[in-house]
Amino acid sequence: MQQKSKLFLQALKYSIPRLGKCMQKQHLNHYNFADHYYNRIKLKKCHLTKCLQDKPTISELARNIPSRSFSCKDFLPIKQENKDSLSENMDAFEKVRTKLETQPQEEYEIINAEVKHGGFVYYQEGCCLVRSKDEEADNDNYEVLFNLEELKLDQPFIDCIRVAPDEKYVAAKIRTEDSEASTCIVVKLSDQPVMEASFPNVSSFEWVKDEEEEDVLFYTFQRNLRCHDVYRATFGDNKRNERFYTEKDPSYFVFLYLTKDSRFLTINIMNKTTSEVWLIDGLSPWDPPVLIQKRIHGVLYYIEHRDDELYILTNVGEPTEFKLMRTAADTPAIMNWDLFFTMKRNTKVVDLDMFKDHCVLFLKHSNLLYVNVIGLADDSVRSLKLPPWACGFIMDTNSDPKNCPFQLCSPIRPPKYYTYKFAEGKLFEETGHEDPITKTSRVLRLEAKSKDGKSVPMTIFHKTDSEDLQKKPLLVHVYGAYGMDLKMNFRPERRVLVDDGWILAYCHVRGGGELGLQWHADGRLTKKLNGLADLEACIKTLHGQGFSQPSLTALTAFSAGGVLVGALCNSNPELLRAVTLEAPFLDVLNTMMDTTLPLTLEELEEWGNPSSDEKHKNYIKRYCPYQNIKPQHYPSIHITAYENDERVPLKGIVNYTDKLKEAIMEHAKDTGEGYQAPNVVLDIQPGGNHVIEDSHKKITAQIKFLYEELGLDSTSVFENLKKYLKF
Repeated sequence: MQQKSKLFLQALKYSIPRLGKCMQKQHLNHYNFADHYYNRIKLKKCHLTKCLQDKPTISELARNIPSRSFSCKDFLPIKQENKDSLSENMDAFEKVRTKLETQPQEEYEIINAEVKHGGFVYYQEGCCLVRSKDEEADNDNYEVLFNLEELKLDQPFIDCIRVAPDEKYVAAKIRTEDSEASTCIVVKLSDQPVMEASFPNVSSFEWVKDEEEEDVLFYTFQRNLRCHDVYRATFGDNKRNERFYTEKDPSYFVFLYLTKDSRFLTINIMNKTTSEVWLIDGLSPWDPPVLIQKRIHGVLYYIEHRDDELYILTNVGEPTEFKLMRTAADTPAIMNWDLFFTMKRNTKVVDLDMFKDHCVLFLKHSNLLYVNVIGLADDSVRSLKLPPWACGFIMDTNSDPKNCPFQLCSPIRPPKYYTYKFAEGKLFEETGHEDPITKTSRVLRLEAKSKDGKSVPMTIFHKTDSEDLQKKPLLVHVYGAYGMDLKMNFRPERRVLVDDGWILAYCHVRGGGELGLQWHADGRLTKKLNGLADLEACIKTLHGQGFSQPSLTALTAFSAGGVLVGALCNSNPELLRAVTLEAPFLDVLNTMMDTTLPLTLEELEEWGNPSSDEKHKNYIKRYCPYQNIKPQHYPSIHITAYENDERVPLKGIVNYTDKLKEAIMEHAKDTGEGYQAPNVVLDIQPGGNHVIEDSHKKITAQIKFLYEELGLDSTSVFENLKKYLKF
């Protein structure tokens, strides 16, 4: 999957301690996040029932390690009738759950990853790495290359696969649900395939072939969530393994990318605002690498190659947004870069794909998706506006120079295939039955005015036949950090909520990347409060335009999105009734003061350096959720945390929860006996992953919490959820 421009436009999962997965697992992650930078990945459709049988749920992984839930209802006085009502709701929920366990599950297609190389397709089948003939890929005729159970891991799965150029070896990165640590295994493709080598803690990896026709594997080694070392290895009679490069600056991370034509292997060295790229000649991988351009603070750039020319996606020059430049491959330095194509103002470059005669840019402008097809022979540009329901791209790999396939998706609609055919100059849509959600739901794109006059885009979903939207429940989504777009990939539970009458609102606040690099810059460091002002303006605008009301409004976020949510709960709790948070970043100040944590140094350009800069320290104190808790009425809050999370330490979440409970108790004492206290639940899940996104236990717990806190009947929502999730 070639999410290549996200090298700059989105910070890598491996470099962001407060981010975790940014896409839905497909499997993995999302398609895995790092997989965005690997080419030659093909998307394969399969059935959810089959996938559920092949991989465990979180509850299965943790059957002997029960999660722990803590609730303010354990110690705050509540009227007896409320207790009785809660008990009835709990009983009703359990009855529905029991009923669903005995009913057959409907099949639903999700997306899974596989790799095609030559005439074969490589993928995971059960607990094995297998291959089959391309035309037989969907049948049961396959050859087992490696049994994952030999690694002695708990429920392992394949993260990504790379096949050597001459198909003598295949390398696969393997991990488990509850850990981010990955193992790379190399299998020799002989008559009797055997594991040739195993490397722990591998992040990115690629094959090249040297002058002696020998396969060379380059890979990056990850230690304590930091990726600074590049190794290269050979196998067979000339076996060796050596460290090739080490990055000395701890605020940078390193990963590998092979240009689409396999001509160059690029070593990408980046932090949040600056990058440096070295080229390894794919024909002479033992030669010293060539530096494209020495790192310049604030300059990001990424390299593709075609016909002895380098195409550079970079933010150099004015305006400091991404633009496409090019230069001869033998004169790569920045002074030789010529401007080739510029984007419209407030445009986000989502991705770039290079073909023999065309360059395709995937763009987001005014909260709508576009594809720009650039003819490289005549510099012609064809701009295609994509369907208004689409909120995100899923890139498909294609070695055919005549076609550019991709998928479009939204939070409530599964991905749909599209293909741009260069010869016809037209975009072709996948035929088949139209999803009924297109007729039963509506997508709106609105704007809110923030305090400083900035227009903040919002994307809203609701049923077309909903009457009196002011009385409907509203679920608001926000992120606003690292220049990352708010996730809008398909989530079955979101579709179920819309079907049940909910309004979904996605607020694209500053600090995210929806309107380009400047949109991120205007919401980081000492401008972080802009994101909070944007979120407040969005919710007030929604209420003002007749979308729900505070008593029926819930707010949800994960990871770094917890900063804005926690800050809003402190500053304007009256706007909300309930909140759900997952692996939330809530103690910004103490976390950024602790340089012993794995990734604190990499985060300084997002949050600031409170240890050495008093201005940064005082500014963080103004919005940090933990620092600003006070005795007042809060919305009810459900927090899902992970026991061994290395990116958001559990300690900070527990400290936040304890302090919040104390503030609620103090407010309850001052208010009097009749006060209805909010419910605060901390659900600590076992495992070391940052966000385990498709845990059915987690999804049902969060939905149950929202329905109870908003006083809604949950019977129908869980009846509908059985179409997608197996309880």
